[in-house]
Amino acid sequence: MIIDCHGHFTTAPAALGRWRERQIRAFEDSGARVSPDELRIGDDEIRAAIENGQLKLQRERGTDLTLFSPGAGKMAHHYGDAETSLVWSRVSNDLIARVCGLFPDRFAGVCQLPQSPGDALAASVRASAAELERCVTELGFVGCLLNPDPSDGYWQAPPLTDRVYYPLYEKMVELDVPAMVHVAMSRNPAVQGTCAHYLNGDTTAFMQLCLSDLFTDFPTLRLILPHGGGAVPYHWGRYRGVRLDRGLPPLEESLLGNVFFDTCVYHKRGLELLTDVLPAANVLFASEMIGAVRAVDPETGNRFDDTLALLESLDSLTPADRRAIYGGNALRVFPRLSGRVHHHEEQEATR
Repeated sequence: MIIDCHGHFTTAPAALGRWRERQIRAFEDSGARVSPDELRIGDDEIRAAIENGQLKLQRERGTDLTLFSPGAGKMAHHYGDAETSLVWSRVSNDLIARVCGLFPDRFAGVCQLPQSPGDALAASVRASAAELERCVTELGFVGCLLNPDPSDGYWQAPPLTDRVYYPLYEKMVELDVPAMVHVAMSRNPAVQGTCAHYLNGDTTAFMQLCLSDLFTDFPTLRLILPHGGGAVPYHWGRYRGVRLDRGLPPLEESLLGNVFFDTCVYHKRGLELLTDVLPAANVLFASEMIGAVRAVDPETGNRFDDTLALLESLDSLTPADRRAIYGGNALRVFPRLSGRVHHHEEQEATR
């Protein structure tokens, strides 16, 4: 079974965006609130968005299940206040739950967290733990997105290893769910979003983990770094060296039991590097379709985000590596997926 661990509802019906614009504008103009009850999206609209988008590409490319979350860039945690973020997160997560309910064999939910920057961070982390619990226990979600920069491009928060985040980590451990560490939009005009801020976020989060003992406090905590880890595979020797310079244990011993990387790398040589530097046990298949890059690569004739085709072209992967990367690792990192996978396999067996 091929499990794509990184998908966003980037094709959500336009009504969602219009409601969000009203929410932001009302708060900025007068501090007013816009009720979630004003958002109207029918099941047929959701079906059309999915069937003509993600589901169509799943079938064309041969993938089976996508871990599905709200659009990462649209999380935009800097807008409004803590209540703004909480309501927006609940609206976004409830819509993902509806997608998963309509297509239970194809999508599993990953939730947005109601994070806020500045003085509201600590309270928003506690609210994030509560929203995570709601999404897992009531909506059947299997993980969450964790934004290391809720200021959205200005990096004003403490590192993810700071104790301010511990209430969320305690809840993740209790529920046995991982987080994908994923920044949102960049409002900094000097830092483009998908090709600078995203990759900077992955790299920065990894360095924060390198200089901490977070996993001593949370030995079962699991974090996924998307987009191949940003600069991490390319500069693996630098990270190993920094830890040795500081008298810290080897990188592989201290982080690879808890930190994983996805395959959202859109060229063959990049994926060769990722899968050569990192053990296969730490790599999860992902495409981020339909996401940051939607064009067709003229060198391959495939879309850039068709990472399955790129992985299939690698000669360096053994059959065991492929089984692990394509689905086996996701089942270890997202243990709440197991029930869905067994149900999917039973359904396939009856067809």
